[in-house]
Amino acid sequence: MLQVLTANRLGDGRVVFLAPAGDWSPDLNEALTVSDEDAAIELEAVGQLAEADCIVTGAYLIEVATHENGLRAAAIREAIRANGPTIAAGQF
Repeated sequence: MLQVLTANRLGDGRVVFLAPAGDWSPDLNEALTVSDEDAAIELEAVGQLAEADCIVTGAYLIEVATHENGLRAAAIREAIRANGPTIAAGQF
């Protein structure tokens, strides 16, 4: 099982993913993936530090799968978060 760390960036509210260089990217395909429990625990700690530094909020791990076009969120909720709103802006 592959996992990535996701959160919302405090500056603009965007859904972001922790990238290998330690920065946060809105692109799921740029996310750092881990496959073992120890690495997942380390990612959660990075998320907690980023929250304490007021960079992101609500950091948590999600499951992803590899796909022919890159990474895909395993759960529908996370796929929606990764791909943006399901309605056009201004329609609510």
